[in-house]
Amino acid sequence: MEGNPPIMRRSALAAVAAIGSASLLVAGCSKADDNKNDDNTKSAGANAATKDVVNASTKKGGTVTYEYSDVPDSFDPGNTYYAYMYNLSRLYARPLMTFQPGAGEKGNTLVPDLAASKGVPSDGGKTWTYKLRTGLKYQDGSAITSKDVKYAVERSNFARDVLSLGPNYFQQFLVGGDKYKGPYKDKSAKGLSSIETPDDTTVVFHLKTAFQEFDYLVATPQTAPVPQAKDNGVDYVKNIVSSGSYKFQSYSEGKQAVLVRNENWDAKTDPLRKQYPDKIVVNLKVNAETIDKDVLAGDAIDLGGTGVQAATQAQVLASADKKADTDNTYGGRLVYMAINTKVKPFDKVECRKAVQFAIDKVSVQTAEGGPIRGDVASTVLPPDIPGYAKSDVYASAGNKGDAAKAKEQLKACGKSTISTNISARSDRPQEIDAATAIINSLKKVGINASLKQYPSGKYFTDYAGVPKFTEKQNIGLIMMQWGADWPSGYGFLQQILNGSAIGASGNTNLSQYDNKDVNALLEKAIGTQDDTERNSLYTEIDKKTMDDAVLVPLTYFKVLLARPKYATNLVSSAAFSGQYDYLNIGTTKK
Repeated sequence: MEGNPPIMRRSALAAVAAIGSASLLVAGCSKADDNKNDDNTKSAGANAATKDVVNASTKKGGTVTYEYSDVPDSFDPGNTYYAYMYNLSRLYARPLMTFQPGAGEKGNTLVPDLAASKGVPSDGGKTWTYKLRTGLKYQDGSAITSKDVKYAVERSNFARDVLSLGPNYFQQFLVGGDKYKGPYKDKSAKGLSSIETPDDTTVVFHLKTAFQEFDYLVATPQTAPVPQAKDNGVDYVKNIVSSGSYKFQSYSEGKQAVLVRNENWDAKTDPLRKQYPDKIVVNLKVNAETIDKDVLAGDAIDLGGTGVQAATQAQVLASADKKADTDNTYGGRLVYMAINTKVKPFDKVECRKAVQFAIDKVSVQTAEGGPIRGDVASTVLPPDIPGYAKSDVYASAGNKGDAAKAKEQLKACGKSTISTNISARSDRPQEIDAATAIINSLKKVGINASLKQYPSGKYFTDYAGVPKFTEKQNIGLIMMQWGADWPSGYGFLQQILNGSAIGASGNTNLSQYDNKDVNALLEKAIGTQDDTERNSLYTEIDKKTMDDAVLVPLTYFKVLLARPKYATNLVSSAAFSGQYDYLNIGTTKK
């Protein structure tokens, strides 16, 4: 998922028992004083939340405030693809499976959520059956049924002209998915026949091919139930019906969302959520530097989870006391630049290779904030994803680029100069700085790129994720950050490399890469039961992609998060790109 995603580490497919977060709180490495609000509380130490729960507390009450510098793609759980929204949405939308609150790779533990247990595969992994927990209710007290889960998948994956922002895995893999037009156009009551609901607590998925990691797929918020009678398409975001521990009290588009306790949520049906704060406020369009100040003052949590800004980073690292209240961890993400294969002359591999050799990656790393914000990258898969193998096809001395080889490739491409545009998100200063560093590198070899800035909330819906737009605007280079949709090579690679994932809007295969060999390898991998064999296929896909030069790996992302001093139950989770797990954060502030 787009990198704020969702999210990746090694993880077995074996069943794991659901463990409530209460046990994690008992084992927390530091405990909040539930009765005091003292600015001089002792720090848990640097990186404490990457190892265990910090400020473990069962204190209820108060308001937890989140701030974000732009607007999210959508609060609609079926129409979002940012990791921080996958994270936040679990407060009001329960998918079939989810990730257990836990530090680091413990956070990758997959557990049942709306489902009573993990999926039961049959037919060699082509059929998956889930049973729902009993007693599940929406915020209005009405029962949640398997039909609501079926409908949620249909609306999120098959009405791409209405809801285009999330991934379309179900559309790709369900039998008949290529023909079904979605619930808004389908006037029958049956819906997609490859999702069966034999009773109100059973949902069965029939796939075209074996999918050995399907439990991870149903952990996306696209399986969170939606009552069809309450759905009004893209406007559902204005009146979301909660299945989680919190519900919307108010929603002002582009400004603020306020959530309060869902009185019809029953802890007996939910071993994960604890419903600690009285209220959760999400403020949008907040200046990035203001967010940093509020976080350091203990008054807010950075919703995006991308870490403090450059100036704040220098301030924090210069103080031992302030550094002790930070968490620096791999975000399970790759920062890269996609090369648009549909924009000439980048339809020619030699021109793409010229870009690869030209870039001084150290200057990019510096622009992003230095080594504390990421290691120089040379592969598609980050080191913490199964299938990673150390390699550097476009190596240069000190990772500073090789102008001579870049010019050789330009000549082989039949060019001495290239004029193009590079896109970056206007509300991400470090991404803009990185793009500027790239522009400076490219200029030295005759590739002249102009910067185009677009807001992150519409980056995929209106700009970089719209192939017709990028082609018309001559956007040959596109800044991107990516985290796996689930912790495997397939969860990382599918949506950015498979030709079938290319969409007219909300597209994340920004290179528009459609290589039949890579497509076939991805299909073979997901149907392969043996982990070692499957991971070797991911390695092969990585190599083919780099040989085709369709994206430039820049850095293996690391995040530097500041811990708000009043927040309780803080734990940096690999499942959400190193972000704090938002499920059970509380506050000691009165």
